[in-house]
Amino acid sequence: MRSFNLLIIFLLCYGNASAEVREVTPSHDLQAAIDSAHNGDILRLSAGIYQGNFIVTNEITIDGKNEAIIDAQGQGHGIELQASNVVIKNLTIHNWGHDLTNQNSGIYLDQAHHHITIENNQLNGDGFGIWLQKGHHFDVLDNHISGNPKLRSADRGNGIQLSMVQDAYVEGNQIEHTRDGLYIISSENNLLENNTMRHLRFGVHYMYSHHNSVINNYTFDTRAGYALMSSRHLEVTGNHAYDSREYGFLLNFITQSNISHNYLSKVWTRDQDRALGREGKGLFVYNSGYNTINYNVVESAEIGIHLTAGSEQTKMSGNSFINNPTQVKYVSNSAQEWSQNGQGNYWSNYLGWDLNNDARGDTAFEPNDGIDKILWQYPEAKILMHSPTVLMLRWIQTQFPVLKPPGVKDSYPLMRSIIDLSPTMPSPQG
Repeated sequence: MRSFNLLIIFLLCYGNASAEVREVTPSHDLQAAIDSAHNGDILRLSAGIYQGNFIVTNEITIDGKNEAIIDAQGQGHGIELQASNVVIKNLTIHNWGHDLTNQNSGIYLDQAHHHITIENNQLNGDGFGIWLQKGHHFDVLDNHISGNPKLRSADRGNGIQLSMVQDAYVEGNQIEHTRDGLYIISSENNLLENNTMRHLRFGVHYMYSHHNSVINNYTFDTRAGYALMSSRHLEVTGNHAYDSREYGFLLNFITQSNISHNYLSKVWTRDQDRALGREGKGLFVYNSGYNTINYNVVESAEIGIHLTAGSEQTKMSGNSFINNPTQVKYVSNSAQEWSQNGQGNYWSNYLGWDLNNDARGDTAFEPNDGIDKILWQYPEAKILMHSPTVLMLRWIQTQFPVLKPPGVKDSYPLMRSIIDLSPTMPSPQG
């Protein structure tokens, strides 16, 4: 996709005999220079500050050479795009408006245009960083977007927002202190890859979007690393989430998707936010079915994986659940087999043995029993967890399995993790 867009840009810049490279300085009227440019022209902005809210209506390139600053003076959009085949690169854009109702953004598009490239820009402001609505074939590459940490999270815009967009490539961006990092709604066939997001509500947030890929992204210090909602046919692979407060991955009404080779670490509710039922969940699967969840690592989460509200028909194998006080919380009346083709998952608290040395436990791993279900329904009963009566009930269930309610069973638990447990990652501080 990216090479195709670059070819389009090359043809625009060099295939048009009348195309020009125009030098613009802060002493010039930048809007007049934009308006007078012809399709294919390149505007090279010299170092300095360009004050105003600028509208691009021609098929041009604006290149700030990493020294030009667009100051939107606290209102509106920094740059509004009203044309296709536009390139915005190497600019610093700041101080745009904070009106979220009017979608104030550093770079803004709300028309059905195509082949837009936004690359290597520095954006710092209260509203949305980059808002792309409608249209197709967009490249959003290597931008650094910072929100205002002094504002409440709900009062900030998202870092990059795609709405009703197709065929976008969002790669290599750094996003911090916005509301959500990447927010995708009603959009299809988009790829989010190698982005790093810090200090946010949700790192990646999907709504009503299908046939999208989320590959090799990183989140740090979020409420949820990845909030995937009301979508299907997602490919979510190779992502990392560190220091999430509520969820590493939140799957809400996700179907026919592949969640694999992801690494989730330290999902823990902060003391000031602690309440019954609000434990940090590495994987939270709600009303989601017919998905494949394999070869993921979930370590040091209060609950490794929590399935509820009809989340069934999930293919689970090859995952590693490590040092989670509660490995599984499963609320349903149907039995679930969590192994595929003789391969289960690795559970750090599995106490079985492997007499035939095939790297699989000889006894099944069944993480929950009837007492667990009572405690989930009535959390206040946890005070009785270690009472003689509860211990006796647990013993009776082991001796008389017919009394055990249906739940999760891993018939072929792995004796060791089959995944690299020391992945490389960028610095959490950027």
